Amino acid sequence: MRKIISKAGCLALALLLTGCSQAVQEPEMTPAPTPTSTPKVYSWEDAMVYQAEEGMMVGNVTINKGIVEGFEKAGEDSLIVKINIEETGFYDINISSKSMDGNYKENYVYVDEEKLGAVSVEGKTFTDSILERVYMEPGEHEVRIEAYWGWIAVDKLEVKMSDELDNSRFDIEPVLVNQNATDSAKRLMTYLCDIYGTDILSGQYCDTGMYGNENAVIWKTTGGKYPAILGLDMIEYTPSRVANGSSSQAVEHALQCWEEGGIVTFCWHWNAPEKYITGKWYSAFYKEHTNIDLAKIMSGEDKEGYDLLMKDIDAIAKELLRLQEADVPILWRPLHEASGGWFWWGDAGAEAYKELYVLLYDRLTNEYGLNNLIWVWNGQDKEWYPGDEYVDIIGEDIYPGEKVYTPQTSKYLEVMDYTDAKKMIILSENGCMFDPDLAIRDGAMWGSFATWGGEFISRSKTLMALSEQYTEEAMVKKVYEHEHVITRDELPDLKNYPLREE
Repeated sequence: MRKIISKAGCLALALLLTGCSQAVQEPEMTPAPTPTSTPKVYSWEDAMVYQAEEGMMVGNVTINKGIVEGFEKAGEDSLIVKINIEETGFYDINISSKSMDGNYKENYVYVDEEKLGAVSVEGKTFTDSILERVYMEPGEHEVRIEAYWGWIAVDKLEVKMSDELDNSRFDIEPVLVNQNATDSAKRLMTYLCDIYGTDILSGQYCDTGMYGNENAVIWKTTGGKYPAILGLDMIEYTPSRVANGSSSQAVEHALQCWEEGGIVTFCWHWNAPEKYITGKWYSAFYKEHTNIDLAKIMSGEDKEGYDLLMKDIDAIAKELLRLQEADVPILWRPLHEASGGWFWWGDAGAEAYKELYVLLYDRLTNEYGLNNLIWVWNGQDKEWYPGDEYVDIIGEDIYPGEKVYTPQTSKYLEVMDYTDAKKMIILSENGCMFDPDLAIRDGAMWGSFATWGGEFISRSKTLMALSEQYTEEAMVKKVYEHEHVITRDELPDLKNYPLREE
């Protein structure tokens, strides 16, 4: 079985990435292939094969009985294989490797010094990992496998033309999973579906509101542009934070944003109930600061824990009801990044997580009657998907390093396989902004992006100055001025946006 390559999608991992810089430049655009009723498929039987032992070894990497191994030191040990491309186009690169001890390993893959993914492998038998849809022009190219976790053996690389994409993937019907959804939620979803595949909504997380520091930095950098989507967090409304003196104006910021023509998305860094906090109270959404066992709670073994989680949900429902009363639709993204395992709601595994997600959906939708929510699932792994009946939009969070402007095409294609149903795919969090021209070229048309706050856009919390650590000024300007990136001033009147005839 071939396994699609994964990408790092979390802040903790992103901060470890180095060597990912890419100069800001205009790509050579080629016309998209003419859509056909049946997209063309290319067989791996016709692939070009390159033996790993024919590559160049760097550091401790060596050949042992025709197999390349010795990936030990992160960032130092690597294998470089040169491949030859005869025709401009998109190519899939398959890397056959195995884990030396059988445990899960992940090591980075670069093509022509551009970080594009990772070899993810588990088990002591050789397994295929595929980096999909890499754009290459005729000539020689370098594929480099670099140690991160290390301890793998590589057998060979295979390269074939990528299968054509099915353009019908953008034909999403604006039917929300909540049959009682408000008209405002339906109107927003209709607009999202109408532009999907053609335009990309800009977004920015800014906990001080639509005119707060991060958004002000964008306004100053772009000469007057604001993101279409304002990203906010329900974190400070969580009871264990309130008990420690926290307060929030997030709902007020959301009300203002919608009233002034913007779109609002909310995540929820769910601080664990006080009973389970063992470390820093303000970081108790991370598993290392709690001793909560979600599996015991969901199985009924920890009844008190269940009741405490319900009280937390009740507190958040109260704030969401305020938004519903004002007829504000919300792109609602709870229990995010669960499969990464760094948050307590993902620490007990996929089954307990999915039970909690469904419970949260049922309580907010059926008990509280919250019909203004568009449910964005952001579990980051197919095995954690709770079911089509609970998901309106699939979100992915990606932090690929610094100044990486590729649209993360391989991950986009991987997300398409989370479900057989047609679901819109968005970049629900990003560190670097991606080049819209590359997204159009590759067909990786995320419905929106939402850059995380702080150092990802702003140099400090007080100065209205751009931080270029992750995205350089020229790229910020290019993104916000691009004809296929929607900014706040380009949004239609969403309160009166026409619904599609049923």
